[in-house]
Amino acid sequence: MVRKMKIIEAKTFYQKLKGLMFQKEFDYILKFKTNGIHTFFMKTNIDVILTDKNNKILHIYKNLKPNKIILPKKGVKYIYEIPVNYINKTKIGDYFNP
Repeated sequence: MVRKMKIIEAKTFYQKLKGLMFQKEFDYILKFKTNGIHTFFMKTNIDVILTDKNNKILHIYKNLKPNKIILPKKGVKYIYEIPVNYINKTKIGDYFNP
């Protein structure tokens, strides 16, 4: 069984700008209120979940490499950046509820 992870919401301009850039490891989920992201300057691959306003999962990206872009997608309200392979170890239904 995989443990639940702490969710940290990027609220300030600086938190949103920095995100997970330059980090080699992290043990939490980073939540953004946005509909698109990039992985420039990231040091590790990540898993990404895009949800609507009710946290219904719309898209999942596993093992997303650095220097990639997820363009804005219709209906997406939140994006969760998750340590790589966490999704593979977790049962995820229609709604994201970490």
